[in-house]
Amino acid sequence: MTNSHGAKKQELPPTAWAVLGLLSFPGERTGYELKKWADSSLRFFYWSPAISQIYAELRRLEELGYAASVRSGPEEARAKRRYAITGAGRAALSGWAADTAEAGPPVLKHGLLLRIWLGHLAEPERLRAMVDEHVERTRGELAAVREALEQADGVPEWAFPALALRWSERQHLAELELAEALLTDLAALPEAGAAGNGRAGSGADAGSRQADGDAPTPG
Repeated sequence: MTNSHGAKKQELPPTAWAVLGLLSFPGERTGYELKKWADSSLRFFYWSPAISQIYAELRRLEELGYAASVRSGPEEARAKRRYAITGAGRAALSGWAADTAEAGPPVLKHGLLLRIWLGHLAEPERLRAMVDEHVERTRGELAAVREALEQADGVPEWAFPALALRWSERQHLAELELAEALLTDLAALPEAGAAGNGRAGSGADAGSRQADGDAPTPG
């Protein structure tokens, strides 16, 4: 293990920085409290780590000197360990947050769209049902985002998390708009083009392209 905090910084995964970021706000928190906060903030625009991952990263951060913990006293029925960021941890996190080269491009893994892409193997009714289910799920997520925004409203320390949540609110609204457009596109498809019999299209031209092995992309 290296003795340089700068070198260690490069070894930390994004999850470690996310956990350290949760600790950068005022107060001390247990691993369970960090998980609850991640579920009501990080998951709307990045990802919420599992509780086991949070505790694993907390141990790592303590070993690096980026976080410190204390156990609760006998006045609590169940002993709890509360974590806080250290000066070294705050300095490292500030450096990481200011490093735009590490941000990278956004990554989209849309499970519904993967199934739409394979729509030639599915029944049109099932595809439409999946989009309808996605719409309802997205509406539920949007309600959760707005609830989190209400919690952050008027709290000066949460001004920047509120900005991220507002972005997430707009993203969910855009997702709903895209889903409605997708339903319109599905309705406009010929039934033969989205049937569950493995046919990717209809007509002689489509059959010729499939027989020749052409990919539906240029090049």
